[in-house]
Amino acid sequence: MQNDNLKHHLHLHFIVLIWGFTAVLGALISLEAIPLVWFRMSIAALTVLIFMLAAGRWKRPTAKSLWKMCGLGLALALHWLTFFGAIKISNVSVTLSVMATGAFFAAFLEPLIFGRPMIWREVVLGLFAVLGLGIIFHASTEYVWGIVLALISAFLSALFSVFNGRLVKENSATTISFFELAFGVLGISLYLFFTDAFNSAFFDLSLSDWFYLIILATICTAYAFIASVNLMKWITPFTLMLTINLEPIYGILLALVVFGDAEYMSATFYIGAAIILGTVLVNAYFKAKRRRKYPQ
Repeated sequence: MQNDNLKHHLHLHFIVLIWGFTAVLGALISLEAIPLVWFRMSIAALTVLIFMLAAGRWKRPTAKSLWKMCGLGLALALHWLTFFGAIKISNVSVTLSVMATGAFFAAFLEPLIFGRPMIWREVVLGLFAVLGLGIIFHASTEYVWGIVLALISAFLSALFSVFNGRLVKENSATTISFFELAFGVLGISLYLFFTDAFNSAFFDLSLSDWFYLIILATICTAYAFIASVNLMKWITPFTLMLTINLEPIYGILLALVVFGDAEYMSATFYIGAAIILGTVLVNAYFKAKRRRKYPQ
């Protein structure tokens, strides 16, 4: 049992490392956020569909579940649009640091959705996270709109994770992944259609963009998406969000290697980022201590 638990947590860390690389790929791809997300979700949805059909895992969800997947698919699309939008107008380091606030959005959303009591330690730590966010704002005034978009993306990520925590109890990870990706593609496609954005130029991509998009859509999306949703059978949404908060560390280190000086920020910025990540680690310690004291 203990080995299984370790296996699930190591798998989750591997997925988070992949997600950290997602931000780097987003910066490498020359497309703007909307076409980038459309191609990502389209290729990923097709990949998941092929996997489902080949593995004999196609299963139509109930109408009630389908409506939930529709809403979550649109939320997922908005999450990625704001995430990549933030990267395009700021940089990887700023975006990923602000995304770390997602754990505290989850801390407030879980009591509302799952009906559990509010844990005041999480509220206090959340206030420290806000302090860290304020320092990042002060140190990165030229990236204000990037920070705002990343903050919206963090909230949508938490909302998406918490609701998926319930949905996975009723449906398989592959079913959830395919329909949420498909509904996300549909939502963006409708926007592109009514704004006359679908034209020959939209599909005129460079070879490097196609290469990065395929990696982004297959490994960083289809595989990581199915695996993360499936892990929620054993890991709570808040634990998922806690671990996801290591994504800035992985992503910033990868970005420093790939982009060099373009990713270096002021010392004040890193103080703010350290406060946010520190609150996450402190809360993780208390949660682990509580589990040892009150094992399930």
